[in-house]
Amino acid sequence: MTDAKTVHAFCDDALGGLDATAIATLIARGELSPREVAEAAIARAKRLEPYINAIELPLFDTALDAASAAASGAFAGVPTFIKDNTDLKGLPTNQGSAAVNARPAKEDGAFAKQLLAQGFVTLGKSRMPEFGFNASTEYMGLNPVRNPWHLDYSSGASSGGAAALVAAGVVPIAHANDGGGSIRIPAAACGLVGLKPTRGRFIDAEASSSLPVNIVGEGVVTRTVRDTARFFAGMEQVYRNRRLPGVGAVEGPGKRRLRVGLVLDSINGAPTDAATRETVLQTARLLESLGHRVSEMPLNIKPSFADDFSIYWGMLSFLVSTFGKQLMSPDFDKRMLDNLSVGLARHYRKNALKTPAVLYRLKKSQDDYARNFGDYDVVLSPVLSHTTPKLGWLSPEQDFDSLFERLLQYVSFTPLNNATGSPAISLPLGATAEGLPIAVHFSGAHGDEKTLLELAFELEQAKGGFRRIEDFARA
Repeated sequence: MTDAKTVHAFCDDALGGLDATAIATLIARGELSPREVAEAAIARAKRLEPYINAIELPLFDTALDAASAAASGAFAGVPTFIKDNTDLKGLPTNQGSAAVNARPAKEDGAFAKQLLAQGFVTLGKSRMPEFGFNASTEYMGLNPVRNPWHLDYSSGASSGGAAALVAAGVVPIAHANDGGGSIRIPAAACGLVGLKPTRGRFIDAEASSSLPVNIVGEGVVTRTVRDTARFFAGMEQVYRNRRLPGVGAVEGPGKRRLRVGLVLDSINGAPTDAATRETVLQTARLLESLGHRVSEMPLNIKPSFADDFSIYWGMLSFLVSTFGKQLMSPDFDKRMLDNLSVGLARHYRKNALKTPAVLYRLKKSQDDYARNFGDYDVVLSPVLSHTTPKLGWLSPEQDFDSLFERLLQYVSFTPLNNATGSPAISLPLGATAEGLPIAVHFSGAHGDEKTLLELAFELEQAKGGFRRIEDFARA
């Protein structure tokens, strides 16, 4: 299970080394029962949680009762966790913040209903940083979520708890969402597949649907491409947005050879480190060997984008800190906010007069982004400008100015897809000298998750499958 710094829960139980698709298939055939699968996952969670600290609220007794009830859907009987910014009936939604102190939700949230209709057995809520603002799941005065590949490193964020649980083998799939990279960043840090959907692909969570620019995409993190593809197909059986092309059942590589645009440097000028750059270039060479055409491309995005997104990021913190009692809980206590939330709100107040222009440009960025796809089918880039940092580098215990600058340097590729509403996927295609995962990022045209999934299948097969944490631990 552990070699001091690397931990995982894979063992010879009902879950074994299976992905969610395999577990769902065995349950449907009657070869596994949902209860024995839930029992195995709970045992794994109890064994690993002291190491990774990824669970916000356990629901183990309720999960065993739910596993004993009949369920239907693409993942009937498969155990999972729901992120702590999504309402589940009977549980508080504390948004990863000590300031919130929420009352138990009266019903499942709108998105949660769509997700749970796939038959998942919910084991509890996963941890996240305060309001999802950080790119590492760390706290002031509390233990962080730790990366199971190496416990001294960040698991990413804001879906850092979900990613740690899936990477460590506690569950094969977990809910995640993405307002600036929060599916793709933890997927990159923990060696997982993370696909941010097109805006409107799924039913929106209530809070995100009310935003002036809806930057939040819902989804999952998984260990295999087929689990992510099955999730998208299953969600489409529950709700289909007729304004978007259907994704359908994607089950393998596509036959079409793609025009791939290569972007190595970020919009804000943050340098890409050598290991990350080499992983992207190796992926480009692999794509060419598979018959795809790769060429460097200029990114048609206004230079103001990075500043605009930072101001919008600050605006969200300002709204939370100012109206927390109305938006979150009557017991909201702004004195408990961390340094990042306080600093972001202050950053917005300094720039508040720019709000109309910022919102206008962010909304127009969708049109700018779309023009990139006249000559290209997908865009290849880093997920992040440098490899996963050690815990503490992005801690909210840092002073705001230092932390903010580090975040701007680190998270310089992913926010574009949030503002534009476009789909993008993180795939674990490289490794650091220490063996930690390095991911690459593919962005697609609006509504074209299908191409991203087909390409992900092809790369997964070309690599003989993505690296697994238990193999790394044995090496």
